[in-house]
Amino acid sequence: MDALTQHAALDALAAHFNGMPPVAGMHPHILDWQHGKLRVQAPLAANINDKGCAFGGSLVSLMTIACWGLVSLELAQAQLHADIFVADSRVRYLKPVFETIVVEAVFDDAGEHAQLAATLRRQGRAGIRLHAKTILAEGGVAATFVGRYVAIGKT
Repeated sequence: MDALTQHAALDALAAHFNGMPPVAGMHPHILDWQHGKLRVQAPLAANINDKGCAFGGSLVSLMTIACWGLVSLELAQAQLHADIFVADSRVRYLKPVFETIVVEAVFDDAGEHAQLAATLRRQGRAGIRLHAKTILAEGGVAATFVGRYVAIGKT
């Protein structure tokens, strides 16, 4: 994918995020997408809880949409259109976040990632596992997420 097409795909994803009021309220910002990894951040001020740290619901929501966004971008890169759904997920909260929330999403299995587009083309639907983590500025991990997503091709 050339830089112009990648930029357009990222703009479309950002517009999609901002089109969903609960997501827009978190003020997500896409930092980077390359080599099967998507990084998203959101300001603490828009996601703060009564303890002065990031709301757990915001952490899981950002990890969920980062994984969803990664699947969406990868399919767009393959020129495929699909409805993407989270089928199931598991989250672990490890440390509180008192700073800008930074989330990194990646594919769980390189083989599944490599076959995603081909499976969707062949079967009209594809499932894939992803994982995400909330990364602290000092390098630690505040939360982890594992999710299974399903893409159903649009005709």
